[in-house]
Amino acid sequence: MRVVVTGAAGFIGSHVVDALCSAGHEVLAVDAPGRSLAPEVAWRTWAAVAARPGVTVLEADLAVADLAPLTRADTVAHLAGRPSVRGSWGAGRAAAERDNVLATHRLLAECARRPARRRPKVVVASSSSVYGSAGDRPNREGDPLHPASPYAVSKVEVERLAVDAARNGLRTVLLRYFSVYGPRQRPDMAFHRFTEAALDGRPLPVFGDGRRSRSFTHVADVVTATLRAVAEELPSGIAVNVGHPEPVGVHEAIGLLAGVLGVRPEIRREAPVAGDAARTWADPARAHRLLGWTPAVDLAEGLADQIAWHRALRRPETSRPETSRPDAREREVRVG
Repeated sequence: MRVVVTGAAGFIGSHVVDALCSAGHEVLAVDAPGRSLAPEVAWRTWAAVAARPGVTVLEADLAVADLAPLTRADTVAHLAGRPSVRGSWGAGRAAAERDNVLATHRLLAECARRPARRRPKVVVASSSSVYGSAGDRPNREGDPLHPASPYAVSKVEVERLAVDAARNGLRTVLLRYFSVYGPRQRPDMAFHRFTEAALDGRPLPVFGDGRRSRSFTHVADVVTATLRAVAEELPSGIAVNVGHPEPVGVHEAIGLLAGVLGVRPEIRREAPVAGDAARTWADPARAHRLLGWTPAVDLAEGLADQIAWHRALRRPETSRPETSRPDAREREVRVG
């Protein structure tokens, strides 16, 4: 199968590329690392993606590039976008609109231009943020959406575009990811910040009172669900929760992390983030029914995995790769 992965230099996207290659698929990896929230990290990951056998890399900004090369595939895993509730306020609002809504609109429109029999299926990454804060039960896909930040609003609009495209004959699937963590997590994300602070002997920066809870979902489980969505025939335009069914409080998660690290953490309180959900809580019943998917990694195991990755980065023998662009120029195509 030929699969296009947008956001291939990102946290989830790079893992999806790895898994697709390991499964023997032909992969076109697409990203614009310079637009990442952490460009140096993205360029390192991009170099590693480019070095994988069987991967062709395409550096392209989806908001302006010619996207025709992306449509010559069986499936497009559209994982690119502008993440972060916190970063979407103020000047970040326009970036979320551009990199999430405009980019998705252009990609879906280009895929729809293909002859009907040659149109790829498009698996679109969405977010638990579309629900707002969960109430007294886990969120199900049919629940009303209550976006509370510009980022969440942009994801609701991304979903609307995908559903409209499905009504017009393009096969689409929406995956609502819940609080993904694990190796390669972005530096601005909670467990990355907590782990690095703890390893440095610094206080852990916690937004708000630490009482918020999340359906923390390990990236390996997210990748499994994503690959099944790529491979399976699902009802077009459907949304599917990809999240652990047991929410865990931030304080409890810090306790687990501290136990793995063998430290007694000191907490530094920071102002709460506007629009940040008090609780995310996934009902993954639809994913189990349609994809045969159930999360397999519990939080203690997953945190140990992420911490091992952080420690490996600090060992001299596993020094960080150069932050330059990929050297594999003969396999890189530039557009836009």
